[in-house]
Amino acid sequence: MLHLRLISPAARTDEVTAVLEECPGVTNIVVLAGAGRVPEGDVILCDAARESANEVISRLDWLKEEGSIAAEQVDLSLSKVAVEAVEEAPGDPDDAVVWEELAQRVSSDSRITWAYLTFLTIATLLASVGVLQNSPILIVGAMVLGPEFGAIAAVCFGLLHRRGHLIATSLRTLVIGFLVAVVVTFACALAMHLLGWIGMENLRGNAEMQFIVKPDRWSFIVALLAGTAGVLSVTAGKSSALIGVFISVTTVPAAGYAAVALALGDWTEVAGSVSQLAVNVLGMVISGTLTLMVQRRFWPQVGRRSSV
Repeated sequence: MLHLRLISPAARTDEVTAVLEECPGVTNIVVLAGAGRVPEGDVILCDAARESANEVISRLDWLKEEGSIAAEQVDLSLSKVAVEAVEEAPGDPDDAVVWEELAQRVSSDSRITWAYLTFLTIATLLASVGVLQNSPILIVGAMVLGPEFGAIAAVCFGLLHRRGHLIATSLRTLVIGFLVAVVVTFACALAMHLLGWIGMENLRGNAEMQFIVKPDRWSFIVALLAGTAGVLSVTAGKSSALIGVFISVTTVPAAGYAAVALALGDWTEVAGSVSQLAVNVLGMVISGTLTLMVQRRFWPQVGRRSSV
């Protein structure tokens, strides 16, 4: 369930509580008259099944301007009425997409931050070492560490809702992030090459790593499946499933391979790894957007009534 904290102008508190009482799946309603200070008003607390959150937020959308709406996940709820509320709400909690929550999440993930650049750079460096050492374990570790799926999910959300600014911001985050990661990795690989630590044989001798630079139909199919699973894991809050998505696609390894191949002057391998990166991102964007479309169109009644 979700715990909602609303602040409403005193004159409209009865309107808010009426909405909460009418919505299926809402319970534990508490009104604290005059408790709100910034903004001023009455504080209204309640618990709502995830399936009901879209309807509640949609019908109380005006509170964004005149008051406040906050929501947080309830980890433990020992209440008969709470169980009844979940059963009363249509659908299943794991299938519920709280669109406002998703909108805030993808908006945050679409921004370039120092943490994002650092994680992506470290992941790409790990991938480059994995390529040079022919180490699948390092490659998998780099896949898990890469933070790029958040920006990909933001692109999908932007395409679904035709938000051009979000799409542009997310694509910029992806492009700049990978450029920074590749440039740093290229500089390190070039230094190692000049020191004589690595050579062309480190690339050409790694038969197990050739999947990174040889995109084919299977690469695209895996990207489609990963995009679908990734969006479902984000909307359902299943972080364990998202880790599986990271391990499935070769975005970060492709970037690391491209940086090493660039430092060694192997343009054929550079082209192959860049193509692999593009195929994976494109496949995830296509399937991720289609998954969100299906969720919005076919998820039970409460989801379709959302104005988001």
